[in-house]
Amino acid sequence: MTTTWKNLNVKIYFADAYSPWQRGTNENTNGLIREKFPKKFNFSNTTKNAVHKFILSLNQRPRKILNYLSPIEYLVRKII
Repeated sequence: MTTTWKNLNVKIYFADAYSPWQRGTNENTNGLIREKFPKKFNFSNTTKNAVHKFILSLNQRPRKILNYLSPIEYLVRKII
């Protein structure tokens, strides 16, 4: 399903329920997060700094969907 956010003229896509193939990047990212932080992971033994470093590493990872740019590189190119 596609809709347009009228104020920004941005298309928004909603995946159908139980259709993970429609959310490829999201599902891949979830898998990467689960490798580092499995279900029932005890975050009380983890520092905020360690979590932030992991988030930064995800945002510095090149993505095929972004023409092999990292999300940070892609954002910088869009802003400039």
